[in-house]
Amino acid sequence: MPGTDSGSKIKCYEDIQEQHTGRISHQHTMRLCSPKNSPVAINGHLRVERTQLVNDKGEPLVLRGASFGWHNLWPRFYNKKAVAWIASDWKCSVVRAAMGVAIEDNYLENPEFALQCVTNVVEGAIKSGVYVIIDFHSHKIHTEEAVKFFEMMAGKYKDCPNVIYEIWNEPDYYTWPEVKEYSEKVIGAIRAIDKDNIILVGSPHWDQDLDAVAADPIKGQTNIMYTMHFYAGTHKQWLRDRTDAAIEKGIPVFVSECAGMDASGNGPIDEAEWKAFIDWMEFRKISWVVWSISDKDETCSMIIPRASSYGNWTDDLLKKWGKLTRQTIRERQEE
Repeated sequence: MPGTDSGSKIKCYEDIQEQHTGRISHQHTMRLCSPKNSPVAINGHLRVERTQLVNDKGEPLVLRGASFGWHNLWPRFYNKKAVAWIASDWKCSVVRAAMGVAIEDNYLENPEFALQCVTNVVEGAIKSGVYVIIDFHSHKIHTEEAVKFFEMMAGKYKDCPNVIYEIWNEPDYYTWPEVKEYSEKVIGAIRAIDKDNIILVGSPHWDQDLDAVAADPIKGQTNIMYTMHFYAGTHKQWLRDRTDAAIEKGIPVFVSECAGMDASGNGPIDEAEWKAFIDWMEFRKISWVVWSISDKDETCSMIIPRASSYGNWTDDLLKKWGKLTRQTIRERQEE
């Protein structure tokens, strides 16, 4: 695929570590290596305090960014230059690598290609100094495969403050006890290797059932947050109310996928409801990631097919949703 890179670490991390052996932590060397004034250089290693995502100074933090589409459908965008473009031009502080675990040529069928795509985005995010969500993008349960995958990712990136693990994109027709059992196993596998980086946990019915989570949350873990996904054309005030109620009960929430049209990814953009969701997330200090960097003939795809794989997307190369996403992220980052 275009833009592939090899190697598990950015070399400047190793160079700085050698120069400061015994005097500076490995995580701090990585922060030093982030570009000046980049999100990671400013905020460092993230943690969760009560229901709030905070930076390494304990200050509340809202991450805003964009998700790449399924790696197995749009691999051409999975490269460092595309990451650099949306980090610099769109002002994203977080990107999301949606590693497909369904449809053709998925992670289960072609793991080497999937890992290459994810690595490109993660190391692009490290180079650009932004946070990155490693997303096990599945609707069905694959416990054994997820445990092995996240053991690999934790082993590779456990010292990297940029990395956030999303362990199950959107459970569909499972119960919360089933999702909770899966999550506890995968969290345990990650925490055996990586003690600190943020872990995002899904809930049933495409990350809608935060009321079930609030009634029986995962115990004995730190730095975990629960994902809520919305599509503004379908999900309205009721989902904001349900999320508010979960937060009031102590549930930390991260919106790792959202968009302005209906839940199919098609239909008109409901701009009024999109703005209502954005205003609500900003008021609540909830981090949010918009779907998606892809070029499919559907409303939620942001890029037109003739656009480059590597960024440099002028307005004529962005679909309506891409223009609105870029504008929204830039405006909110600058506030």
